[in-house]
Amino acid sequence: MDDVFPSIHGKNLNKRSLTVPDDFTEKNIFIIVAFLQWQQRAVDEVIEQLEASDVHLTHHVIEVPVIQQSTWLRQVRLDTIMRLGIRNRAVRQRTITVYLDKKEFQASLDIPNDESIHWFVVDHATKKILMRGAGNISSQEIDAITRK
Repeated sequence: MDDVFPSIHGKNLNKRSLTVPDDFTEKNIFIIVAFLQWQQRAVDEVIEQLEASDVHLTHHVIEVPVIQQSTWLRQVRLDTIMRLGIRNRAVRQRTITVYLDKKEFQASLDIPNDESIHWFVVDHATKKILMRGAGNISSQEIDAITRK
């Protein structure tokens, strides 16, 4: 697979500006992309599985809510609502919200629609996508990640 994860700019819920995947250089990255609020439960389930398998020790694990670009005021409002709902500093640190052209982003990663979460394992040096999936992650997929 020669696909490269596109550089996207956002802020985590601690208000730090970051570029994904460029700013994550020490180890490979597990990126969970969500498009709709109701997908948060699926994101949390994947993260629980990754943490139970210690993937977070060998990979950066981040969640990226992708929201259609809108007015600055709407962005501030949504960011504030998310921050109020998430008190845990570590969760805020790993949640990087991006506001962009959603359809263009989906097309760049061959994501057909926003009906499910998508996850990517990205090489920290080359930004190449090493593995990808949609929805939940299987134990076989986690095993493959930990062997890389």
